[in-house]
Amino acid sequence: MSFNPRDDSPQPTQLFDPGSSTYTYILVDEATREALIIDPVEEQLERDMAALEHLRLKLKWTVETHAHADHITSAAKLAELTGARMAAPAGCDVGTAAVQLHDGDTLRFGGESVRVLHTPGHTAGSVCFLWAPQDQPAPAHVFTGDTLLIQGCGRTDFQSGDAGQLYDSITQKLFTLPATTIVWPAHDYHERAQSSIGVEKATNPRLAGKTRDEFIVLMNELHLPRPRRIDEAVPANQRSGLRQDAGAAVPAEGEVRPATGYAGDIEPGTAHAWMQAGRAVVVDVRTDAEREWVGFVPGAQAVAWKQWPGMALNADFDTQVRDAAQGNKALAMLCRSGVRSIAAARRATELGLTAYNIVGGFEGDLNAQAQRGQLGGWRKAGLPWKQN
Repeated sequence: MSFNPRDDSPQPTQLFDPGSSTYTYILVDEATREALIIDPVEEQLERDMAALEHLRLKLKWTVETHAHADHITSAAKLAELTGARMAAPAGCDVGTAAVQLHDGDTLRFGGESVRVLHTPGHTAGSVCFLWAPQDQPAPAHVFTGDTLLIQGCGRTDFQSGDAGQLYDSITQKLFTLPATTIVWPAHDYHERAQSSIGVEKATNPRLAGKTRDEFIVLMNELHLPRPRRIDEAVPANQRSGLRQDAGAAVPAEGEVRPATGYAGDIEPGTAHAWMQAGRAVVVDVRTDAEREWVGFVPGAQAVAWKQWPGMALNADFDTQVRDAAQGNKALAMLCRSGVRSIAAARRATELGLTAYNIVGGFEGDLNAQAQRGQLGGWRKAGLPWKQN
């Protein structure tokens, strides 16, 4: 059973990852084109970036309903590519998120905002997001994560789960919302897109007519298999999608790792050696502000991929990167941590140039304390750099 909202009501963009049956949502303020994305998936980064660019959106926030166990978020990569800020539930130990969310907090994007509802049970930190579009008589929207699913709910047998807390979160917080509130879950395994609070309250087989004790017994008897990716996904998601084993992916000095859409990945020392030998040009695709305040590589060509304000695409990138190639030299793309440089390398390849990505970038990935400079990158390798 599902619920169909009014045709003229504001709707989120709902995107689906078939590998994990995860829904990702993009919410938009029509006046400013500022946007917020909920529960993005690593494997769908290019899809989500294409959607943002097609819709001409400025991503303001990337947010999580909890630290997922079945997929890895792309939050850190989206933040790197768009300039968005990361937000995550305070109880989920996502130390890399700039904003730690508590019950009642609001996140604003343009004239719109979402309100945080702390709904522990699936995990101790789980939250839902309530969106009531401005100046609209249409029903509100609630993005329920794994707390409330369509004709189901999230499991409670791992990762700080608690069946009693989940029952309380759903019945005392979500089911007190107006019956017409549209329910958008984080997952569905039966090709259902949405429901409503009224429908779930009346018909959800795990909750309708159940006492708290009956619900706890039901949840304790599910005996579900352990999530296949939990050991990989949870630690990565507590670092906004940056994997604990990221350093293992760095090519050895002089090695080129094959890649899709560009010539390959190289480590910073190789890029420096190629630059010294005249074999390649290092192209710094960070913003002018980053080079000015963080530091720069002497002899590198500055060709920003995106620029502040708003991390808008550099309209002159194609012309500038062709000039940087100095005829037919290979390009070694450098950004902060090796995310924007992949996008830039792919674009340069589309232009007929030979372009490599420098893994780890200038500063390296964030560590567990949300600090850069400790896990690799140009500076960590002790290669030449200066600061104004």
